[in-house]
Amino acid sequence: MNLRLVWLAAFANLGSCTPAQPAAVAPTPSHAVTPGVAVGPQYDTTHVYVAPEDVDRFVQSFLATFGGTSTKQVVATVTPTPSRTTSQLLQTPVGTVSVFGFKTPVPYPFGLERASYLVTDIDQGVQAARNCGAALIVTTFPDPIGRDAIVEWPGGVTMQLYWHTTKPAYPAFQTLPESRVYVSPDRVSAFVDSVLCFSHGTLVSDDAGAPGVEVGRPGETFRRVRLESAFGKIVVLVTDGHLPYPYGHELAGYEVTDLAGTLAKAKAAGATVLVEPYASDRRQASLVVFPGGYVAEIHASAP
Repeated sequence: MNLRLVWLAAFANLGSCTPAQPAAVAPTPSHAVTPGVAVGPQYDTTHVYVAPEDVDRFVQSFLATFGGTSTKQVVATVTPTPSRTTSQLLQTPVGTVSVFGFKTPVPYPFGLERASYLVTDIDQGVQAARNCGAALIVTTFPDPIGRDAIVEWPGGVTMQLYWHTTKPAYPAFQTLPESRVYVSPDRVSAFVDSVLCFSHGTLVSDDAGAPGVEVGRPGETFRRVRLESAFGKIVVLVTDGHLPYPYGHELAGYEVTDLAGTLAKAKAAGATVLVEPYASDRRQASLVVFPGGYVAEIHASAP
C-alpha cells in the first residue's frame, strides 16, 4: 500500500565530497529488458511522519504555503504488523505528501522510506526493482484497495511501491517536485544505474563541479546528478557526509513561480526559513521546516 495514497483513498551528502571528475553514469544493460511499470509522477508521494499532536498544524501550514487540498483524516493500520496512525493525503499543484501521525510505535522499517511510487503491477514492479539491483526489505502485503512493498536501492535509499485494484485518477502537477537523495561516492554509480534501469529514466545531467552552496558548503564543489523518468525527478547529491544542518534532512524540493511570495506564506503559516534564498544552477532556492519537523527545499527559476 502506498502508505499515503492507499489508506487515504481507502477511507474517502556533499561539497568537495567526491573524487575528482567522476565519469558520467550510463543506464545498465538490463534497462532494455526490464518492463516499464510507471503510472505518472502525480501518483508519487513523499512520506511525512510527524507526532500526532503536530499533524493538524503541519497540514494547515503546508496547504497554506502551496495551496491544494487534503483528504479526510482517518485513523488506520497502514503496516503489515499491528500499529495505528492518523493518515491523510495532501495534494498540491507542486507535489503530494502522505501524512502519518503514529499513535503507536512505528514498526521497523516504516518511517525510513522517502517516497512511494504507484506501479502498474506490484509483482512486476517488485521483480523489476530486484532485477535492477534493489533489495526487497518489506515483502508484498495487502491493503483494503491494493498491495504494497518496500525496496532499498544501492546506497541505502528506501522507497515504497504500491498498486491499487482500481487505478486512481489525480490531476497532473503544475511543476514536478524533486526527490532529493544523498548518496556516498562509493554507491552513487550503483544507485544511478539501478534507478535508471527500473524507471527507464534519463540521465539529465552529471555535474562534478556543482556549487557547494547547494549543500551548505559555499566556496567548494560537489557532484550533482539529475535523473528524470515517468515517475518524476530525482536529484542525487553525492556527499562525504560532512553535511551542515539542515542538508540531508530534506526529502523533496518543490518548484514555485514566486520564491519570495511562497516563503512569506510559509512563514505566516508557522514554517521557519532555515536557509535564506541563494542563487545557483539557474534557480533561487531556500530550505524551510514546517510545524512537526518536515524539512523541504523550495526553488524557483532565476529571473
